[in-house]
This record gives sequence, C-alpha cells and structure tokens, in this order.
Amino acid sequence: MSEKNMNLYIANPRGFCAGVDRAIQIVEMALEKYGAPVYVRHEIVHNKYVVEGLVKRGAIFVDELDEVPSDKPVVFSAHGVPKSVPQEAESRKMLYIDATCPLVSKVHREAERYDRQGMEIVMIGHKGHPEVIGTMGQLATGAIHLVESPEDVDKLQLKNEDNVAYITQTTLSLDDTSEIIETLKEKYPSIQDPKKEDICYATTNRQNAVKALAEKVEMVLIIGAPNSSNSRRLVEVARKVGCRSVLIQRAAEIDWNWFDNVSAVGISAGASAPEILVEEVMNAFKDRYNTTIENIHTIEENVTFKVPAILAKDD
Repeated sequence: MSEKNMNLYIANPRGFCAGVDRAIQIVEMALEKYGAPVYVRHEIVHNKYVVEGLVKRGAIFVDELDEVPSDKPVVFSAHGVPKSVPQEAESRKMLYIDATCPLVSKVHREAERYDRQGMEIVMIGHKGHPEVIGTMGQLATGAIHLVESPEDVDKLQLKNEDNVAYITQTTLSLDDTSEIIETLKEKYPSIQDPKKEDICYATTNRQNAVKALAEKVEMVLIIGAPNSSNSRRLVEVARKVGCRSVLIQRAAEIDWNWFDNVSAVGISAGASAPEILVEEVMNAFKDRYNTTIENIHTIEENVTFKVPAILAKDD
C-alpha cells in the first residue's frame, strides 16, 4: 500500500434508478416463473456486468425478434421499442413482457398524442440510441424530426411551423438540452412544451450530484458502460464544471497514474451501474492508498415502479 492519502467523495444519489431496478427485476421474475431460457430483445439495460449476470441465470439476449422461438417468453428492454415489435410478437402469438421504463412510456404517449393532434414533432436525442429508435417508432405518420444540437435546429424545415411540439430522450444533459430548446423556441415561438419535463428524475438528480461532487475534487470517476447515454452525460457534466472526468466500467480499467498529483477523487455511477461496481472501485482505492471516504448527499430518491401484472399472476 502507498503512503499517500486519498480523499474519496461519493455522489448520492448514484447508480440504479427505479426504471433499471424494475427492468432487471422483470427478467429475474420471468426466469423464476417460466424457467430458462427467457429471451431479451437488446440489452435489458446498458451494463455488461448486469447482462452477464442474467445470462448466467438463463437469459438469452438477441438483437431482433426473429431470433426468438415463438414458444419462448421474450422481454423488451427498458429503453422501449417501436410499435412494430409488439405487433410482430402478437402476430406470432408470442408471450412478451414489456420492461420499458414508465418514464420512457410517458414520452411515447406524449408523441402519440401530438401525432393524433396533427402536430409535427421535434425529438431531441441521440441518433441510433435504442430509446430514440423506440420513441420515433411510435408514430403512424412519421412526422417526427430528430435533432442533436442547435445546429440541427437551424437546418430544420417543417411543413407547419405554427403547429409544432417537442419531446426529449430521457437521459440527456440538462444543460445541453436547454440550449437546444432555447434555439427551438427562437425559431418556432409557438412550439409546445411537454406537460412535464421529459428528462427523467434520475438523470437530473445524478447530474446535479456530479456537479456538487466536481466542485470538491480534482478528478471524477464515473462508473458506467460506454454505450450508456446517461453515464456519458455524467462525464460531460463534470468536465463542464471544469473537473477532469473519466468513464470506467470496472476497477480493472483504472490507470493509477491518473492520480499521481491528485488527492481528492469523486465517484459516481450511471443509472444502469450496480452498487457492487461502486464498492469494487472504492475497495481498489482502499487497497492502494490511505483512504478517507465522504458521502455527498444532494437529494433523497424514493421512486419505485410496479412490475407488469402478468408476472404477479399464478397461471
């Protein structure tokens, strides 16, 4: 062990959100109820450790529904799916369980409502992200336009500029999104806001916690997957405050040279990263340095979501 003193500051809240908790629980309950294998379309949440743990228990992850036998149960991921996916499952008389986060489902219903009202919809989000694909796949008309930046807004050409609404991906950076919304409102003064903020409570809370953390430390480690949108946003949030920040999946990815001239490190985790990986990173520091640990609390979370009724039924 090094003689060096290291102060760790741990963000709270961090890690799993209610939607992720629920999605993992759905796969676990489906395995208990139906037995292995249970198929899952796409990663249930964006975390390799979680996915590998479920694979060991009998989950099989696939990219598309045509890889699933018609007589086996299939779970749709927390990110949501286009309408065509459950429609295909129903046409094949498959047993499917939707683990879409309720806060993502809320955005889906919002998009449908705007569509029924004949409005053109602008979606703020990241191209190719499963949540964006799922949300844009809710509409029959396809009158939805994706923007990722204020520059994309400048290029937008809408048919009816007086009948526009916007929605957002739930895991975006609050600061970046507000800039895009501002640009939208300048270009389309009558654009309709969502009735309630689309960026989810957990994303907001974790970003605010990282901002508080970044003001106390010289470097912030974010535990999360490279394909996790909310984890990457946490890195960006810390950097915007002026603090060096790195995304890691596990303790093994830490380069200890990062801390040669650092004595205060912040740790947080994306909404799909389990607490066991946070503990793993903290233990790696304890093994190497004389470590003190302080929790930074910004807000208490007590949100829970119910699992689908089908999993509670005894058939």
